[in-house]
Amino acid sequence: MTQQRIHPTALIDPSAELAEDVEVGAYSIIGPHVEIGAGTRIGPHVVLDGHTRLGANNRVFQFASVGAEPQDKKYAGEPTRLEIGDNNTIREFCTINTGTAQDAGVTRIGDDNWIMAYVHIAHDCQIGSRTIMANNTTLAGHVHVGDWVFLGGFTAVHQFVIIGEHAMTAFCSAVAQDVPPFVTAHGNRAVPSGINSEGLKRRGYSPEAIRTVKNAYKTLYRQGLPLEAAREQILAEAETSAELAPFTRFFALSERGIIR
Repeated sequence: MTQQRIHPTALIDPSAELAEDVEVGAYSIIGPHVEIGAGTRIGPHVVLDGHTRLGANNRVFQFASVGAEPQDKKYAGEPTRLEIGDNNTIREFCTINTGTAQDAGVTRIGDDNWIMAYVHIAHDCQIGSRTIMANNTTLAGHVHVGDWVFLGGFTAVHQFVIIGEHAMTAFCSAVAQDVPPFVTAHGNRAVPSGINSEGLKRRGYSPEAIRTVKNAYKTLYRQGLPLEAAREQILAEAETSAELAPFTRFFALSERGIIR
């Protein structure tokens, strides 16, 4: 560690592994099993604990708690983990917990995520890359969030829910069942309200590709098909349509039923 990058009031366990250029702000605490990659900046009054690994070029703002024990009464002190990738922003007062032995034993967050203030990511959540979680988003345990998902402020997600790639929730959404890829959801309880077409345009989806996604949405929600029949039709179309590949990944995992 290069001492001038570490504030003298920070408490860093000698067993922690920090890259040479990591910055640590005043009064932050870093536990013995923490690893922090190059270029990462830790703000003041941050607590990094548990078996936690942060990759490169992350930024953690003041008062965040990263790697604390899971809020699960079944947790009995097992050495479960938290793994965070590269280029993530974790804003003020976020809480991110390690996994539990009842699941994979690890909470994972991918790359290039924008996690705003007061977000809670519970034990065993699996977060993809390039997501945005607006202020006060709350994820219960075992939630899976795909790449490019946007969760509006005060979104609350029930445990074990899966949110597919490119999906979006409006503010104050209460999500109790799985949200398919590309779908925009709103309300308490959350219901579908079209596809995230504006997000797809920003990501370079062609008009033809967006029409393909819209047709899949109509199959799910507008044709009056039973869920299993709609699922089979979309999976068949996904075999020849790359745009629908996220549905294949989603349906392979979905067990709670989808929002309707």
